Amino acid sequence: MDDLLRTLRISASGMKAQGTRLRVISENVANADSLPTQPGALPYRRKVVTFRNQLDQAIGVNTVSVDRITTDTAEFLQRYDPSHPAADDNGYVLAPNISTLVEMTDMREAQRSYEANLNVIKSSKTMLQDTIGLMR
Repeated sequence: MDDLLRTLRISASGMKAQGTRLRVISENVANADSLPTQPGALPYRRKVVTFRNQLDQAIGVNTVSVDRITTDTAEFLQRYDPSHPAADDNGYVLAPNISTLVEMTDMREAQRSYEANLNVIKSSKTMLQDTIGLMR
């Protein structure tokens, strides 16, 4: 019984971490085309989620949690748009350092991990219900 409860808590922590990752990816995608509004202003900078193992002392096992959400230090992209209000003297505007292809790939990976943890919870719940059914 304790093993099933541990499994539930481990999977729940994985779902929570991947849920945070999905939220951050969604924010990145939503801001992929946002440009600064005035010269010298910086555009949105891509955010990245990092995870860490954390000992859950209540159950005595490691679970996953979000360590931090940081910004990607990659260079901003440049778009040629001399009519844009934030364009520099050469007509270029700084654009977010976001590749929607990378974000979609990360989103798919996070979604699969989330679903895998959800399936573990469903299986554990079924085993728990079967065990209770046998005790009746």
